[in-house]
Amino acid sequence: MAKPALLTVDDDREVLRAIERDLRRKYAADYRVLRAGSGHEAMEIVRELKIRNNSVALFLIDQRMPGMSGVEFLAQAITLFPDAKRVLLTAYADTDAAIAAINEAGINHYLIKPWDPPEENLYPVLDELLEDWGAAFPPQFEGIRVLGNRWSPVSHNIKDFLARNHVPYQWLDIESVASDAEVRALVELLDEDETRNLPIVILPNGVRLRQPSLAELAEHIGLKTRATEAFYDLAIVGGGPAGLAAAVYGASEGLRTVMIEREAPGGQAGMSSRIENYLGFPSGLTGADLARRAVVQAKRFGVEIISAEATAIRIDGPYRFLQLANGAELSCHALLVATGVQWRKLDAPGVERLTGAGIYYGAAMTEAMSTKDEDVYVVGGANSAGQAAMHFSRYARRVVMLVRGSSLGSSMSQYLINQLHATPNIQIEYNTSVVEAHGEDHLEEISIHCTVTNEINRVPANSLFIMIGAAPNTDWLANIVERDELGFIYSGPQLTREGKRPNGWKLDREPGLLETNVPGIFVVGDVRHGSVKRVASGVGEGSVAISFVHQYLSKVV
Repeated sequence: MAKPALLTVDDDREVLRAIERDLRRKYAADYRVLRAGSGHEAMEIVRELKIRNNSVALFLIDQRMPGMSGVEFLAQAITLFPDAKRVLLTAYADTDAAIAAINEAGINHYLIKPWDPPEENLYPVLDELLEDWGAAFPPQFEGIRVLGNRWSPVSHNIKDFLARNHVPYQWLDIESVASDAEVRALVELLDEDETRNLPIVILPNGVRLRQPSLAELAEHIGLKTRATEAFYDLAIVGGGPAGLAAAVYGASEGLRTVMIEREAPGGQAGMSSRIENYLGFPSGLTGADLARRAVVQAKRFGVEIISAEATAIRIDGPYRFLQLANGAELSCHALLVATGVQWRKLDAPGVERLTGAGIYYGAAMTEAMSTKDEDVYVVGGANSAGQAAMHFSRYARRVVMLVRGSSLGSSMSQYLINQLHATPNIQIEYNTSVVEAHGEDHLEEISIHCTVTNEINRVPANSLFIMIGAAPNTDWLANIVERDELGFIYSGPQLTREGKRPNGWKLDREPGLLETNVPGIFVVGDVRHGSVKRVASGVGEGSVAISFVHQYLSKVV
């Protein structure tokens, strides 16, 4: 966290150097000492500090300065930092003016030049003022801030990306400019061009990113976007539970391991508000906690985690070359595909147009706080939908689950069903589906079809969260590995048909249990054909796969 600032302003260079020297001698350990030679220069510093969301503890200002007096400066500065203490520096002849300024600008104290020795005439005064300031001052948030619009898909993607990568940020909604003094002050400090091109990401160092891509944002927040080596024993594509487990076991057993994740470690499980049936956690844990712990564990064993998207694979003898969207390429002996699945798109008029503006795929935990006193609709009947409904029930007035089937028993764990029924502001509507979404720049209403009565009801809605089906992200592997009609990857015995090994298979053995039709390319987790869609099974497959990787490497290395 940045230290609070002490800003001193004087047009006399000798005086300015002297006061800065004395301030640094006593307060440099706890405060940043800043100086300016004029009121106008000082205001530029103050504006920049406000944009960065830094704190100012004290203004120590000369009264008689050309262009802008000390009192005139303070009148402007305290609109941005009203809690800062104010001390006026005056000459002997200015004492009457200083006393008058106590009423005009709320001066806390005035000091007469010269103040030597500072131990008697400067430090006791400032010590008392800074002690009062520190006791009453609420700490400022000094991380990344995002200024945007709640209904902006770009704003939503940025918030979601930061949250899932465990990067603290402060959300500032432009629509609250009339009621939120902090938002209003920030908007007034920014250029008109900046506020017309939202969202803006404001970094702690003052750098402002206008509508940044996720790749650009990843670079600025310190995520690795390129590998440090050209070759690895094992490359893992996908950072969900299966990929993370494989990374931990692979690296802990001595394999040079790299994991490529295009969004954030944790996958769909990382977005779960509560996982209560994971072995060893009797009180449950959030998906974010599980992902965070796994990432720390993987890095401890030396796994290199890259924030990038894999786009293609090429095979050259024992080497598998992985091409990334940023133009980089890396090679490995063994490749493990753990890309998981995405939510299936809801095919209904208006849904695609309003996605990110009230309609979201997945739990979208970043939007939960915005749903206070609203009705939230959740589409889906599996565990992820139930966990999301429980989470939103803490914020929303009412949560309505829209379930296509006639019950939850076939797709949801019983403990979760019991929790849903016991939560008074959760309502479950069976035999229902969303057939249309309505709204101009954001979701305003949805049309719900009931298959029992064949009626369509149009109801007000600002938030719709869709968690239906599963679509694997494997198009980039289409000409390399064998997939089923939905895109899930075949492995092991699934590849042997009528006693015949897969086309092109040249090894004198059957494909390993989690191996694809290409020797040395393995698949684990939800993306695998026939997998069990559970966190624990993904973790199990990821750990077991490392045994097959070792067997493969023992033959080719």
